[in-house]
Amino acid sequence: MSVPKKPKDVLLVLSILGSKWDQFWPKLQEDLKDALGEIEYISPMILFTETTYYDRELGTPIYRRILSFKDLISPDKLADIKLTTNEIEKKYARQDGSRIFNLDPGILSFERFVLATGKEYTHRIYLKDGIWADLTLIFQKGRWQILPWTYPDYARKELQEILLFLRENYKKKLKENR
Repeated sequence: MSVPKKPKDVLLVLSILGSKWDQFWPKLQEDLKDALGEIEYISPMILFTETTYYDRELGTPIYRRILSFKDLISPDKLADIKLTTNEIEKKYARQDGSRIFNLDPGILSFERFVLATGKEYTHRIYLKDGIWADLTLIFQKGRWQILPWTYPDYARKELQEILLFLRENYKKKLKENR
């Protein structure tokens, strides 16, 4: 018989996609801090070219930033965080309801990187309130492993290097919290 136990806390990571950063940054940074806690890391801008899926809504060219937050969280908070980021997207939306940026929260642990989504698919696990967990990457043999359904942008070396850097920071945080 397996005995249920509380999982280790995880690192909250947030991806932001947008084209007109001057319309929402740094104000969005303050709103994210108020909603999710102190931001510890902000990546440089990364050109997003893997798909045109967001072009019509967000405009072009689209750039991404990856953020991580200072305080570790329980993994069971992911669905609530996705609902919160959805509300932040709505707050900044245009009058027609279209977004000016896309927020994708995720959780990073030693073993995996999981994104939250409102879209069901074969490999996604339902969490609650219309939110699904997308197992995006797994960590094995000293590096992030791409899965058959990994989004092409998360398969990029540049993004994986950022996630590797964040994983090392996560490791330090767990040691500090012992």
